[in-house]
Amino acid sequence: MASFAQQFRGLKCPPLNDNKFSTSKKNQNHYPPSLPKKTSVISAAAVAIANAQTRERMRLKEMFEEAYERCRTDPMEGVAFTVEDFYAALDKYDFNSELGTKVKGTVFYTDANGALVDINAKSSAYLSLREASIHSIKHVEEAGIVPGLREEFVIVGENEADDSLNVSLRSIQYDLAWERCRQLQAEDVVVKGKIVGANKGGVVAMVEGLRGFVPFSQISMKSTAEELLEKELPLKFVEVDEEQSRLVLSNRKAMADSQAQLGIGSVVIGTVQSLKPYGAFIDIGGINGLLHVSQISHDRVSDIATVLQPGDTLKVMILSHDRERGRVSLSTKKLEPTPGDMIRNPKLVFEKAEEMAQTFRQRIAQAEAMARADILRFQPESGLTLSSEGILGPLTSDLPADGLDLSDIPPAED
Repeated sequence: MASFAQQFRGLKCPPLNDNKFSTSKKNQNHYPPSLPKKTSVISAAAVAIANAQTRERMRLKEMFEEAYERCRTDPMEGVAFTVEDFYAALDKYDFNSELGTKVKGTVFYTDANGALVDINAKSSAYLSLREASIHSIKHVEEAGIVPGLREEFVIVGENEADDSLNVSLRSIQYDLAWERCRQLQAEDVVVKGKIVGANKGGVVAMVEGLRGFVPFSQISMKSTAEELLEKELPLKFVEVDEEQSRLVLSNRKAMADSQAQLGIGSVVIGTVQSLKPYGAFIDIGGINGLLHVSQISHDRVSDIATVLQPGDTLKVMILSHDRERGRVSLSTKKLEPTPGDMIRNPKLVFEKAEEMAQTFRQRIAQAEAMARADILRFQPESGLTLSSEGILGPLTSDLPADGLDLSDIPPAED
């Protein structure tokens, strides 16, 4: 739309008469009548607007010239944000986004599919459910991933649609699991592994979040793969090779180590596996021991089910251990503070178990000392050499299933 100045550019006012208030007919014939009052007001307004716009343009021009001169001569005048601050900000917010790079991040949102992580990038990173843990989970919160968690992540991918990054905790945990397995192998430690699969050569066990292979030749018990599924077995590491993803374990090595520690008179914790008319089979760390009905209590037990049930956890004492045949005889009878406590108050029996076992071992030691003295007294020239196991040690492999009853051994005389 044309400006007011353009609209009225062609208008000219006639010269004024000396007597501008004359109303003679002559003047009326030679001069047009004066402009209407409304037109004069519009013309004045247009001129005022045009002047105001001109002044504003001049003011802006002066400001621009002043700013240009200041930027040319002293660009940092009055600026609190220095060049050093700028580079510090770059160091803080700019990072290497290549695959495999580890970055610190804070979880700020979770759902059933994963989590969003603030890693100080131009967009948030995404942690999927699969990359949230080395274990199988259904929600990230099962792995302790909640809003506010600050953790180290590793970059594993990029979304081309929005240039956001995919991060992982699983990769870091995977590396740590292999390192842990190498350490456990070096220390020759017995670990527990849950059997999760099988093939024609052996079974697959989960150890430290990794899948390891246990050959059938390295399983001490005679069980089928189906019978071992979902069970936990004591295992030792045979081979740990991260580069080849080979993790081989042995149940036999673990059992041999455990059995070597089963000393006569020692107290162990076991779980009732099954009940038979003649006794209960107890799992003591992967080894099945027999708690004979006669070794449950000093009082007679007519029905084992009235005292024990499958799944019960209890303390038992080792009476005998035949390593060649893999037979272990157990007793709770020897742990009773008073006869019949195993039937009436088993909690007391378990509380006093170590104390009663210590008394039992002392009585065995006294009996061995008495037997040794008798042998030396009556056969001084026989040249008999006693083993480190003592007199009773070698005899324990030939004990009956109910074990050796030493309840009648008298205390040694002073």
